[in-house]
Amino acid sequence: MKIAISGKGGVGKTSLTAWLGDYLARRGEKVWLVDADTALSLGQASGLDRTALPEPLTGRAALIEERIRPAGQGGMMDLDPHVSDLPEALSASLPLAGAASDSQGEKRLLVMGPLTNAGGGCACEGNALLKALLAHLVLDRREWVLVDMEAGVEHLGRGTVAHVDALLVVCEPSMRSLETAAEVARMASDLGLRRQLLVINKATPQQAAQLPPLAHLPEQRISMPDLEALRQRQMYSGSVLGLGQQTEEDLDRFCEALLQQLGQSAGSAK
Repeated sequence: MKIAISGKGGVGKTSLTAWLGDYLARRGEKVWLVDADTALSLGQASGLDRTALPEPLTGRAALIEERIRPAGQGGMMDLDPHVSDLPEALSASLPLAGAASDSQGEKRLLVMGPLTNAGGGCACEGNALLKALLAHLVLDRREWVLVDMEAGVEHLGRGTVAHVDALLVVCEPSMRSLETAAEVARMASDLGLRRQLLVINKATPQQAAQLPPLAHLPEQRISMPDLEALRQRQMYSGSVLGLGQQTEEDLDRFCEALLQQLGQSAGSAK
């Protein structure tokens, strides 16, 4: 299954991506975690040391030139470059955390780097290769793919978004955050992505049940647990994993419920 995660900055979408990726990998899945947010914090949130983070794709000038303007084409851009070898070559393995299961899977991190020319097509070589690689992961791989995005969906391109299986729209119980979530959901619907789930972070049960009636907010909704262990950790570490047995059990139940809301479960990438 291919899931995009979006929302206003600071609402918890990177934490959600890290938790869901770890949950799936501990249940035997191969999971690609794609950092497509300009903050580039998904690796650290997933327990990877800064020194081990892979170089962002958009910073690999020689590779971009090789694939997008290959020799023998007279300098013309190749908008359908060969990329099937790149996920393994450019990614880093992420450590598994939490309670182990009988069947351990794998999770790997791909760092895309800043996305420019949002929604404007392949106006530069870096964007052309980035979009081709994302399209390969989404369309050609029969594995789990979780894409941690910025607040928006159009920068992934119409062809890519149309084939993502679901969108998680993460928000907090504030009008600005909810308005951003509604706009993200509207843009996704315009691109044909209507399988959406609103993930509400830091909300009381009463707040989650009484959201303002904003147009386009996804009707399917789930509350993300408010974790004291995470607040204590964040002052000293970028990792959101390994928060203690009780917290891990709470997160596992949350991830299981989220996937059930999407009509999916660990054990099926499609």
